[in-house]
Amino acid sequence: MTTQLTVALVAIARPTFDVPMAQAVADTALAQIEQAGLKVVGSRNTLIMDADGAARVQHELRNTPHDLLVLLQASFADSSMAVALAELAAARRIPVLLWAAPDARAGGRLRLNSLCGINLAGHALMLRGIAYDYLLTQADDPAALEKIMTLARAGHALRTLHGATLGVVGEHPAGFDTCAYNADDLAQLFGVKVQPVALAETLTQAAATGDAERERFVARVTELAPNVAELDQTAVRGTAGVYHALRTLTNDAQLSGVAVRCWPEFFTELGCAACGAMSVLNEEQCPASCEADVNGTLTSLLLQALAGAPAFITDLVSIEAESDSAVLWHCGLAPASMADPEAEILGAIHSNRKLPLLFEFPLKPGRVTVARLHRTAGHHPDAEAQGRRDAQRNGDVGYQLVIGGGEMVRAPKSFTGTSGVLRFDRPATEVLDAIMRMGLEHHVSIVYGDYRAELRHVARLVGLPVVELTR
Repeated sequence: MTTQLTVALVAIARPTFDVPMAQAVADTALAQIEQAGLKVVGSRNTLIMDADGAARVQHELRNTPHDLLVLLQASFADSSMAVALAELAAARRIPVLLWAAPDARAGGRLRLNSLCGINLAGHALMLRGIAYDYLLTQADDPAALEKIMTLARAGHALRTLHGATLGVVGEHPAGFDTCAYNADDLAQLFGVKVQPVALAETLTQAAATGDAERERFVARVTELAPNVAELDQTAVRGTAGVYHALRTLTNDAQLSGVAVRCWPEFFTELGCAACGAMSVLNEEQCPASCEADVNGTLTSLLLQALAGAPAFITDLVSIEAESDSAVLWHCGLAPASMADPEAEILGAIHSNRKLPLLFEFPLKPGRVTVARLHRTAGHHPDAEAQGRRDAQRNGDVGYQLVIGGGEMVRAPKSFTGTSGVLRFDRPATEVLDAIMRMGLEHHVSIVYGDYRAELRHVARLVGLPVVELTR
């Protein structure tokens, strides 16, 4: 599922400079961005030269959703117009890009003085605490488009999170501090709401699922994994009920993702595994995390918004120095699109509880991004509010965004369930040492593709320190 990114392009100039040349810069920039398939709003290629023009664009942008504000300094201008527009973007955590076009050193008039313009604007934004990035390139430089795409993806991800609601079904298991969360913190950081749902209510709804809904799910997963027909059909139909209950919940409450206390109650009270139901939700791009891991679900939603593809929450379960590789694994809730196309997808039983339904396959080869919203010692969710405020005053915001990357390699399945062999962009033993010394949560989220640059921009926009896991 790909979403068209929207860029607000505002071309700023001053009439005392070379206006025809500034107009050509704006025309070229607009053409390049539109040719790349992005939607463009704002002034587009109309030069904004005074406060009235900036006010008109502000009014338009206030009512037009967009993922990135590009302030194209088509020529020199003072910072007032840039500040007015950037303040509106900053209030919505929309990335701001200052773009200058270089002047040729031809011995004649300084025709644009665009670089000085973004220098002036950058200082003004810094004084106001507004994060920004910049470009000094020709308007048709492909490198400019690459940065615009990266920033727009980051902005789109933040826009996806802002106003999103995550459901949490039940409480995390005892001793799983890694899955604890603080709803106020997530609202402050990302504008995300958390809606608790009683586990008993979900179990009751799952048990009450009608035969028609169960049969539709069974037919769907049997097409995916034909051996489902060989498994305990009572348990398989139980997982079908779990899917129906969770899908109904997410639809009715308009949830963007869900964190589920997946054990032991689904096994002990319904006689089935929740994993298969959560795998299908993940494939439908409704991130579902086990063990009621809300921060993990949020991380998966962030990665999914960047990639436009499903994410997977997983455990690090093996490090092998000899092959310089790691194994990422979970019981069987990975989205089916992550399966290695050269391997079969199997319906399976839970390795410990011996009940279906979950899915078993090795992950496909390819570049992956690894991430985790990491809660630090200074921000335990059970801490008193005053303690949290003290930690923030001391510079410990309590959260970090952990970012890593690597190459998933083609390999036979390492364990039952869903697993993949990963070669990090750093020796695997060093990655393990970093994880253990920082006390990282046992769940990380992955998505296919390289979105580390976008994640760094996301972190900067929300004020999160970045921990580089693989560099």
